Amino acid sequence: MAASAPSGAAPPPDRRPSMPLRYWLLIIMLGAVWGCSFLFNAILIREISPLWVSAGRVTIGAAICWVYFLAMRKTLPNDWRIYAQLLVLGILNYAIPFALFPFAEQTVASGIVGVINGLTPMSTVIVSQLWPGGEKATWNKVVGVIIGFIGAVILAFPSLGAGASAQVIGLLAAMGATLCYALTLNYARRFRDIDSAAVATCSLTGAALLSVPVALLFSGMPVITRPETWGALFGIGAFSTSISFLLVYWLLPRVGATNLSLNTFITPISAILLGALVLHERLDPAHIAGIVVIFIGLIFMDGRLVRRRTAAA
Repeated sequence: MAASAPSGAAPPPDRRPSMPLRYWLLIIMLGAVWGCSFLFNAILIREISPLWVSAGRVTIGAAICWVYFLAMRKTLPNDWRIYAQLLVLGILNYAIPFALFPFAEQTVASGIVGVINGLTPMSTVIVSQLWPGGEKATWNKVVGVIIGFIGAVILAFPSLGAGASAQVIGLLAAMGATLCYALTLNYARRFRDIDSAAVATCSLTGAALLSVPVALLFSGMPVITRPETWGALFGIGAFSTSISFLLVYWLLPRVGATNLSLNTFITPISAILLGALVLHERLDPAHIAGIVVIFIGLIFMDGRLVRRRTAAA
C-alpha cells in the first residue's frame, strides 16, 4: 500500500504459509489503539461537533507526521499527479470515517460503534474480490470473517435489542465508515512504491486541508473548555492517527489488505472494555461471548492452527 518491501524481505503474504508472529502482534496492537479512539470520540462530542473531531484529529495527526517526516529526512514523491490520489486517500480513509464514527456515537454507545467497526474485514474480503488485482480470499479467511461477523453481532445484540430504531442512522453511519476503510485498503496498494511516511503525511495533510474549512462552514469555530477534551484530542490525533497510520502503511505491503483488516476484530474488544470501564457502558455476558467468538474467527483467518490441525488429520 505504501512502501515496497525492503531487499531481502519475505515474499508477499499470499505466498507465505503464514503471517510472521511479529506482524500478528503489531496488528493486535493497532486494534487495541484504535479501540481507544471510540472512547476519545465519546469525550470529544461532549464539546465539539463530529466535523471538528475529524478536522482536529487529522490536523494533529498530519502535524506529528510532518515532524517525523522531517526528522527522518524523508523525501516527497516527484510525480505531482500522485498528490491528487493521495488526496482521495485522505478523504476516504480519514476525513469521512473520522466524522462518521463520532456522528454515530451521538446515538450509539461507543463500544457498539467499535463493534460495527469490526465489520471492516468482511467488507474488505468482499471488496478485494471485486477489486482489480485484489487479494483472493482462501477458505479459512472466509470462514474466519463469517465467524468474526457473528461475534460482532453477538457483541452488539444487547444494545440493539432495545430501541434499535432510534439508532439506525448512527449504525448506518458507522457501517459507511467501514466501507470507506475497505475501499482504501485496496485503493492504497497503488502507493506501495512510495515511502510509507510520505503516504501517511501527505494523505493526512490533504484530509486536514479539506476537513478544517468544511468544519468551519458547517459547525463554526469550536469552543473547548474542558481539559479532558484537549487530552482526548491529542490522544486521538497522536496515537490513534499519526503513529498508527505510519505503522499501517508500513505493514500493508507486507501482510496484505485482508490480514491487516484483522485489527478491527481487536478494536471491538478494546472499545467495549474501555466503554464499560471509563464511560460505564453496560458489559453483558453476551459481550464476553462475542469476544470469544471473535478470537475464534481470528484463529481461522490467521490459518496456522487450522493448517496444523489439517496436517495432523
